Amino acid sequence: MRDLGTKPPDSDQPVPTGLRTRLRTARPGERRRLAAPAGAERRADLYIPLKLRVVLTFAAGIAWVCFSLWLSQGWIRTLGHDITMPLAILVIVGIALIPGYLNIQLLSSILLDRPPRLRFDIDFPDVTLLIAAYNEERTIVETLDYATRADYPGTFDVMVVDDGSTDRTREIVGEYATRDPRVQLLAVDHGGKANALNAALATVSAPLVSTIDADTLLMPYSLKRAVARMLASPPDTVAVAGAVLVRNSRENLLTRAQEWDYFLGIASVKRGQALLQGTLVAQGAFSIYDTTSLKLAGGWPNRIGEDIVLTWRMLLQGGRCVFEPTAVAFTEAPSNWRAFARQRRRWARGMIEGLRDHGFSLVKRMNFYSHSVAGNFLFPLLDATFTLAFIPGLVLATMGNFMIVGPMTLLVLPLNAVLGGIMFIHQRRVFASVNLRVRDNRRGLVFYLFCYQFVMAPISLAGYLLEMVRARRAW
Repeated sequence: MRDLGTKPPDSDQPVPTGLRTRLRTARPGERRRLAAPAGAERRADLYIPLKLRVVLTFAAGIAWVCFSLWLSQGWIRTLGHDITMPLAILVIVGIALIPGYLNIQLLSSILLDRPPRLRFDIDFPDVTLLIAAYNEERTIVETLDYATRADYPGTFDVMVVDDGSTDRTREIVGEYATRDPRVQLLAVDHGGKANALNAALATVSAPLVSTIDADTLLMPYSLKRAVARMLASPPDTVAVAGAVLVRNSRENLLTRAQEWDYFLGIASVKRGQALLQGTLVAQGAFSIYDTTSLKLAGGWPNRIGEDIVLTWRMLLQGGRCVFEPTAVAFTEAPSNWRAFARQRRRWARGMIEGLRDHGFSLVKRMNFYSHSVAGNFLFPLLDATFTLAFIPGLVLATMGNFMIVGPMTLLVLPLNAVLGGIMFIHQRRVFASVNLRVRDNRRGLVFYLFCYQFVMAPISLAGYLLEMVRARRAW
């Protein structure tokens, strides 16, 4: 799905010097006009105010729920007779109504999102790129090679924090630093990723901080595009999440399916959340942070989902997080089922950590992104009903019993197909804008569409339960 050898032309028209300051201080409507490309006046006339766009997405989701309720009256009565009415309502809400609402709201968000176009003829601030590494001798050189090729107009340096590695990581980075003065090595005792990043953060004086994982390949244009998105966003923007995709997608069927999960699923959720002015995870695999805001938030917390908890803490302090789909980085996805299950349980536990620490406070704020946080509160219910009701119901359906899974549930298939198709078209355009191509991966797509959720839901449910009982953390 990638062509790592290409470099996109930055063909945007020049803009006046000082645009960065004007973008930071302009009112929302004025900021949109300043960020718009030359000749876009006609498109600007059709601009839909942000509040109206958000309301339209909510209305679309509610309309779908009303339509679904009307269609499912008979299903509710029949299922209520078989398993009691309260349980029937819970099952139908969990496997049909809430997923339908969330999918329609997400679909309309993607269709209505119109972020300002990126501009590059501006003053780019200094950036420090942090890489936490522990026993990464196999990948660290390639990671540094890609990072140091960044086509960034401003000054940037790379700091590798060696978290007490027991292999040759420290030696390899030290040798690399002698060849490239932009690369620095900071050695710390082994204390975990959050501790390593915070040790590096204490030494940073640049106004912006970026992070990538030690196995992440950063495309040459991505740092510039992520920073440009921050500069074109409202002044209270404190983080930009990049688009992280799978680099080892040809390894087996599991990595092929994860390619589509990152490319369509995760990217579409981040794009939908961006319309609500709060992408909920500025992931450690590649994101940009405002250094002052990051330090005021206390840096990275020592949590299993440190990037989730950090992002929510920064939102709670009044900032906002956005998403830039053209700021592309490729990461190595788990290639065996045990590692995959461990990673996704960790992600599920990180979400529960965020909800427990900051979820209620963020919902009470009644900002647009509070809708996304509230949706996260529903995910345990959705995964539980899918695992404990939909999967058994599907087994019953193969035996001729359509009590739980029947013709009504087939409505979700065209809905998912439309959502996936629209996101694919959008992502293909994103790839084209940075000279990447979408490679053929039909086997992975079929597995992703029809089988992936049957694996994901039970794994996520296990993660929720482990965190709810405060089980021992394991990476």
